[in-house]
Amino acid sequence: MTAYAIIVAGGKGLRMGGDIPKQFVPIGGKPVLMHTIDAFRKAIDGIQIILVLPFEQQDYWQILCKEYKFTSPALIATGGETRFHSVKNGLALVPKTDGVIVGIHDGVRPFVSAETIQRCYSTASERKAVVPVVPVVETLRQVLPDGSSTTKPRDAYRLVQTPQTFPVDMLYEAYQQPYSEAFTDDASVVEALGEKITLIEGNRENIKLTTPSDLRFAEFTVINHDL
Repeated sequence: MTAYAIIVAGGKGLRMGGDIPKQFVPIGGKPVLMHTIDAFRKAIDGIQIILVLPFEQQDYWQILCKEYKFTSPALIATGGETRFHSVKNGLALVPKTDGVIVGIHDGVRPFVSAETIQRCYSTASERKAVVPVVPVVETLRQVLPDGSSTTKPRDAYRLVQTPQTFPVDMLYEAYQQPYSEAFTDDASVVEALGEKITLIEGNRENIKLTTPSDLRFAEFTVINHDL
């Protein structure tokens, strides 16, 4: 197996309330995105990293790498209009050869565990489309068109995480499809081909940093786990 990770980091960070895009906000002494890349490099020896960034952020990323003395051999792809287009741009840098497995991960999920990453890639190597998930622990209510609501059985639902991981040929075929607003993640793109999605256990800490409270959690996690 040859492992590739496409790390998508195109967020503007508007919900963080600051001018710095959330993937560049420092936690525990270095930017979020560096923690994310390190998680993959530590989990799978020799993994190839492709970092997808908006064109206007690429110079800033190089400045940060120098400032933090972060040696990243990652290839850089330019982000597109949507996540679908960003992933497609990153995928263009992956060789379409037998044995290549590609994981697609949110750049602002720095706390994905090595075990989650390894499970995703090993399962995808069995010719499966793999999505890590965790159980829903809160009660769910569905809001109906008339404004009323009803409780839904939480055992029937899972929270989706990344890296969503696939054999490269499956992913290439999926991303030849025209863009659809129904493509909310990579699994939905692959599922549109008729492929079955395999769910595996994720890790609860693997949250997507979106709000200032998420950043406070991230800082606490880094300090207390020496990440």
